[in-house]
Amino acid sequence: MNTEDLHEELNYVNASRKNRLKYAHLILNDLTLFPKLLDIMFMVDDKLSCRAAWILEFVCIEYPYAIVPYLDTFSNNLKKVHLDSAIRPVSKVCSLIAKAYCSKTTNPLKKALTPTHKELMVEACFDWMISDQKVAAKVHAMETLFLLGKDSNWIHKELALILEQDFHTQSAGFKARAKRILKRIKQENL
Repeated sequence: MNTEDLHEELNYVNASRKNRLKYAHLILNDLTLFPKLLDIMFMVDDKLSCRAAWILEFVCIEYPYAIVPYLDTFSNNLKKVHLDSAIRPVSKVCSLIAKAYCSKTTNPLKKALTPTHKELMVEACFDWMISDQKVAAKVHAMETLFLLGKDSNWIHKELALILEQDFHTQSAGFKARAKRILKRIKQENL
């Protein structure tokens, strides 16, 4: 299947979990489709880019190491993503990468994630935190920033500042996660 075929196939993706999982397994069963999925996802003005992002999220939930060979492509293009329904799954993928990177067990992401990848992810996550994004995208972004901030104290300081500043104007979901993140930041920095 080439990129055009995969692009055409994404017309049949819908928001149901079962459907997205079906297409994620299509990619997982043939990882040569993974870079094609990324190419479509980064066609950011194409309506199918959001569907590609949904599938990427499900692929990375099932097998986060699929992204390892494509970390350069992923991190270098993060800032291009601008459609709401693509930002949430992309921020979730950042969170999955950060969780694997911070895991106590040895894994391919620990070795492959470079300081440049982390910097680009941190930059994108801070942009999502300070812009008018939906709560789910911000929640995944704050989780990513907390995890990647374990290596850089300045990230935790900036994140805490943003969370405290935005706290009173945000939704209950944001406030609940912000409280937990702020508590974890304080515990980390004792």
